[in-house]
Amino acid sequence: MCEMNWKGNMVMKLRTMRRHVSESLKSLTRNGWMTFASVSAVTVSLILVALFLMVMFNLNKIAGDIEKDVEVRVYLDRSTTPAQQNQLEEQLKQVKNVQSVTFQSKKKGLNNLLSSLGSDKGTFEDLQKENPLPNVFILKTRQPQQTIMVANEVRHYPNVQDVRYGKGTVEKMFKFINIARNIGIVLILGLIFTSVFLIANTIKLTIVARRREIEIMKLVGATNAFVRWPYFIEGLIMGILGSVLPVLLVIVVYHFAYYSLSSNLSQMFISLIPFQTMAVNLSLLLVGVGGIIGVWGSLSSVRKFLKV
Repeated sequence: MCEMNWKGNMVMKLRTMRRHVSESLKSLTRNGWMTFASVSAVTVSLILVALFLMVMFNLNKIAGDIEKDVEVRVYLDRSTTPAQQNQLEEQLKQVKNVQSVTFQSKKKGLNNLLSSLGSDKGTFEDLQKENPLPNVFILKTRQPQQTIMVANEVRHYPNVQDVRYGKGTVEKMFKFINIARNIGIVLILGLIFTSVFLIANTIKLTIVARRREIEIMKLVGATNAFVRWPYFIEGLIMGILGSVLPVLLVIVVYHFAYYSLSSNLSQMFISLIPFQTMAVNLSLLLVGVGGIIGVWGSLSSVRKFLKV
């Protein structure tokens, strides 16, 4: 008996959902111009969001790559003995927020320097006879922003000749990255809320024309949820339809930008987010945001007409 009731309830729910979908599709075609206006509002807004996100995601990746390269270089006194060097290494490993400590001998440091000079290294080959470089400990912090604090602490340790971390440049870089990220978040949220406002007002015009229908449904006993469902589905469909053009635009524009700029940027040790990763992730994000905007705008418009 319970199983039959459960099956009966499921059949009723499926029929009700089918009715909601059918009503939503009829409404979308019946109010063609309003549907077009709502979808266009989503499309324009998401195009702006998509273009801005492409730039922000890549700026964030570049900033992250730069942050990963930030390190503290601790230069040892030339008079430091192996025992003192080992003792200093243990001290550095105990410093709070230090993730790793790597020793670089002066010989390896010179080889790295000569390799970076390329064809000009022959001019400096005499340096191999009398290496002027000191031994170095390279410290990586758990968070890039902890670099300054760690550098200021270890510079007073015994047998430390100098500590370098890009003083001045690092502070400016962290400040710029934080400002850029905050501005990006504010602008994206602003664009999304503007989209919701436009869509809500566009959909409201459609709902105003159907307010009598909503009032009648409420008077005959329809629940708020029953009335909302068709508008929920309408908003979802309009949001997804509005994301189609921005998704296609993302794929075309980013494909062109990625394969045009990657080779030039790689010479400056800058890499963009791979095309496939950006295309898939941003497309899914735009479809999701479009659907949410459509649903939110639709439900916020119908709310006031449910108070009968």
